[in-house]
Amino acid sequence: MIDQNQIFNIKTEDEFNALALQVFRFQFENNPVYRSFCDLLFKHPSAVETIREIPFLPIQFFKSHRVISSQQDIKKTFSSSGTTGSITSKHYITDLAIYEDSFNTAFNAFYGNIKDYVVLALLPSYLEREGSSLIYMVDSLIKDSNHPESGFYLDNLSALSDTLKRLDASGKKVLLIGVSFALLDLVEAYTFNLNNTIIMETGGMKGRRKELIREELHGILKTGFGVNAIHSEYGMTELLSQGYSKGNGVFNYPNWMRIITRDTEDALTILDNGKTGGINVIDLANINSCSFIATQDLGRVNKDGSFEIIGRFDTSDIRGCNLMVL
Repeated sequence: MIDQNQIFNIKTEDEFNALALQVFRFQFENNPVYRSFCDLLFKHPSAVETIREIPFLPIQFFKSHRVISSQQDIKKTFSSSGTTGSITSKHYITDLAIYEDSFNTAFNAFYGNIKDYVVLALLPSYLEREGSSLIYMVDSLIKDSNHPESGFYLDNLSALSDTLKRLDASGKKVLLIGVSFALLDLVEAYTFNLNNTIIMETGGMKGRRKELIREELHGILKTGFGVNAIHSEYGMTELLSQGYSKGNGVFNYPNWMRIITRDTEDALTILDNGKTGGINVIDLANINSCSFIATQDLGRVNKDGSFEIIGRFDTSDIRGCNLMVL
């Protein structure tokens, strides 16, 4: 068994690599879907010595299979957004405490104590359906902030505008997290000049508006909110961890997560940092499903380990929680 406390206490690259290989061996033995995938590639743990040799499960498997590495009962099923009639991804969660530890520890590392913030959420598209991992995370952050004015704002942009201006003027630290089209609706209706507020977009126009390149979207939002940078969150239904950007679309990730790029023509070939390719994610918090996922995002990993998302594979379907295509 994997000691779950190890996951969120990784300090060095050697510790990460050792635990990733341990998790790979565990999931090979306990996840039938992943085991079958590895067998098809003739990849056995005895022949895998580095994380670059670990097979990455295509993210589409979460639409067609039960990707589980645990015998425990399923406590929650997170599902992706999708058009009517489309097949959605399902992430079966057997231990919600791991997800909570993941997003709480990561938020604290990137932004500090959640109790220092008033959390305002403008996520109407996600509130319209059940099973959103984003809503679960934000709802928990709202409750943990322990501030009476933290909460979700659905259709009442006027109340949100008044609250946001008043809180910011009072000097309180505010986090406004919202889906892109709703943030655009807000700045088109009201003008702000914020000094103590972080604006964090979760991406995705979801068919509500014309897609914008990131620079254009962030330019409009920076002007509308009167801030110097727009923050972003990189997460998805199939993961239990998030990357965060504090501006310019450059993301960093917590110590138990890694981003690796693969060749777009040969999915088994791992690229060096700096080269554009398909995004592979190692998320050790996914201990009870699959920690090694080949996404449909395109991007690059910078020399300092940060990463950027530059688009999506042409054949991939539109996701509600991804960044703008550049």
